[in-house]
Amino acid sequence: MPRPKPATFDKKKIVAENRRARFDYSIDTTYEAGIVLTGTEVKSLRFGEGSIAESYAEVSDGGVWLVNSNIPEFSHGNRFNHEPKRPRKLLLHEREVRKLHGAVAREGMTLVPLMIYFNSQGRAKVELALAKGRKAHDKRDAIKERDWKREAGRLMRERG
Repeated sequence: MPRPKPATFDKKKIVAENRRARFDYSIDTTYEAGIVLTGTEVKSLRFGEGSIAESYAEVSDGGVWLVNSNIPEFSHGNRFNHEPKRPRKLLLHEREVRKLHGAVAREGMTLVPLMIYFNSQGRAKVELALAKGRKAHDKRDAIKERDWKREAGRLMRERG
């Protein structure tokens, strides 16, 4: 029997975060995926450079690929520097890839990267979410609910 995964992933250094994704999508499940990088890409990420604001993931060729993520060229790289917006392969178990493929194909879900971070072992990881897009009225409801929770917390603090 496989060991259960921890509820939260061990994030040591967050490099890039897609904060807009939690507003635009309702998050169903999250996965931790490794990412295939070249040497200069790792160095750029260690300097804290990188963006996943407009990126997404797709299932193709029997794997999951991170598309449109921007990792700028390393400043001290030479002619072997990497291409900033190339598609990058994500490392997931075969069972997870099949599950994601089924959800994207049948249920109309989307694969959204939430953040890129380095774990405690120094490996670059991507937190990937299986999500469904929100409509405008759902976003308004989310804003109302968030404001109400903030106001309720404020009232509880004032009254003790």
